[in-house]
Amino acid sequence: MDTSWMSIIPFLIVIPVAMFTRQVLPGLVLGLLVGSYIISPSIIGGVQEMLIYVIQALIDENNIKIIVFLYIFSGLIGMIKMTGGIKGFVEKSAERITSKKQALFLTYISTIGTFSAPTFRFVTIAPIMKAILKKVKMSTKELGFVIETTATPVIVLIPFATAFVGYMISVIQISTETMGMTIDPYTLFIQSIPFNFFAIVIILLGIYLSFFHHSHTDAPMEVDDEKDDDWHDCHPAVHKDLPSKAWNLLIPILLVIVLTLFLTWWDGRAAGQSLFEAFIRADVLEAMVVALLITVFVSIILYRVQRFKLSDLVNSFIVGGNDLMSVIVLLSIVWGLSSVTSDLGFSEFVTAHTDWIPQMFVTPLMFVFGATISYFIGSAWGTWGILMPLGVSLAISADVSLPLMIGAVFASGSFGAFASPLSDDTNTLANILDLSTMDYARFKLKPALIAAAITTILYTGVTFIL
Repeated sequence: MDTSWMSIIPFLIVIPVAMFTRQVLPGLVLGLLVGSYIISPSIIGGVQEMLIYVIQALIDENNIKIIVFLYIFSGLIGMIKMTGGIKGFVEKSAERITSKKQALFLTYISTIGTFSAPTFRFVTIAPIMKAILKKVKMSTKELGFVIETTATPVIVLIPFATAFVGYMISVIQISTETMGMTIDPYTLFIQSIPFNFFAIVIILLGIYLSFFHHSHTDAPMEVDDEKDDDWHDCHPAVHKDLPSKAWNLLIPILLVIVLTLFLTWWDGRAAGQSLFEAFIRADVLEAMVVALLITVFVSIILYRVQRFKLSDLVNSFIVGGNDLMSVIVLLSIVWGLSSVTSDLGFSEFVTAHTDWIPQMFVTPLMFVFGATISYFIGSAWGTWGILMPLGVSLAISADVSLPLMIGAVFASGSFGAFASPLSDDTNTLANILDLSTMDYARFKLKPALIAAAITTILYTGVTFIL
């Protein structure tokens, strides 16, 4: 008797619960628990099985590297904040901006040094723009839209030295392992980048609306002459009590980028004949972790020379790292859920029951389905964790390009992170710019839907061609 149909039960629980509660973690935990009880149907057995799956996920070598990378990265950002790196960068930049074009140009060009994480982008760029808003006569909502198109949509396209890349590689790895594949997940990630059409389209749309379209909203300019808030109060990272030292941001960020590139090449140089082959064949995750460790050690020395207390540095590192504990817990449950559904025969079920879907519609339908989920749960990472196993299984069963399908799953999560009123991006930026979260979310929904429609058409066309 075929019991593989039971492999979809955890997903039938995860997705509705996540959408109803607007929280990813409760749905994932409940799905993992139910899957564990299906495997071990006894009063205590299901809970014990769940614990085993989570522990097995946590002791995997690559998974440990991802957790270490995320924690250290967030800890480094914590030290940069405490030592005034972000505040110094904001103040130096704000002094030199006098026009809208200069402000927009800075917003885009600063991506080079602040692409590590969306929140990092927001706390370095939004205060600058807020400080000069009255000079440039720009709508606050328009300003937020421009800033946000240079955050998550850009970061998901960068294959190194970001808070996203380790997680994205991880969800690819667990999904391909579920299908019994041994292909390198980083190679698949690189190949999928050109197919993250939503990210690419929304960036291009942002550039068009920034430089070539005078106004994409009928809303009046939101410059309140009676309200003269000090931008130092918009976020703790730029608070007036912090020191102002721009180099405390620039040196660590440049160092981690350079070291990541160098160590990636160094690791892959023996295996590859060319520079590109060396990057593809290297253990990128290990290179990123080592680069981060070296950067943290060098940064501590740099900050100690400036007479920052070691106890304060350690405390800020731990507080920063702890900011990502919720993500680490999320990852652990995602890994466990993937293992449970694999053991229940998820790949066999998808292969046997999805052949009725026309091939050219598989990828666009996956994007639309994922975008809908990500909008209602407000989490790109949660969407990727839930849907990547399904996407990879569908790609194999429908004979669709695997990088294309992976790109579509990443694109669907990117839509939610950008458009959803529940996303961290929307709420963080609205808070910094003193905007109503719902008003701001409604404002950017129209261009997001336009980009999503273009993306759906692109997936249909590319699937037909490939």
